[in-house]
Amino acid sequence: MRLEGSCHCGSVAFSVQSAQPVPFMRCYCSICRKTAGGGGYAINLGADFNTLQVRGKRHLRVYQALRGEKNGGPPHASTARRHFCGRCGSALWLWDPTWPELVHPHASAIDTSLPRPPENVHLMLGSRASWVEPEGRPGDPRFEGYPDMSLAEWHARHGLTSEDAEAG
Repeated sequence: MRLEGSCHCGSVAFSVQSAQPVPFMRCYCSICRKTAGGGGYAINLGADFNTLQVRGKRHLRVYQALRGEKNGGPPHASTARRHFCGRCGSALWLWDPTWPELVHPHASAIDTSLPRPPENVHLMLGSRASWVEPEGRPGDPRFEGYPDMSLAEWHARHGLTSEDAEAG
């Protein structure tokens, strides 16, 4: 499925092909929550990095979060690069060289109509803010940390390919 996205002010626009376009996974980690999650969580999609096309690259900024200090280790920069608009601050996508073929657009930046998920997976609940009460449906999977499934595995488990999502 071709996804079109943009920042709030319109300085940056992008398109990307996604085989995992269903916005099902809500991440409550402090990094996602603080950089892209006004409701206490962020929703990232999966897409093919090689198809990413960007207009307004000069307005892009990148943030690499510091990690480790809460676990007693020395602070170090995350390998994940969070891209955002330098003019309006809109979170756009995350790319990590550990998985160079993938890019994770924020669902909040997508202008294309997205399919509704059959469930919401709540992850990183162990680091959610104290004021956040995870919403969702009864029976939604919930994890204190990361689940043992990828975006692609979740889509396959639910029979949701990009072709199915476009029809639905």
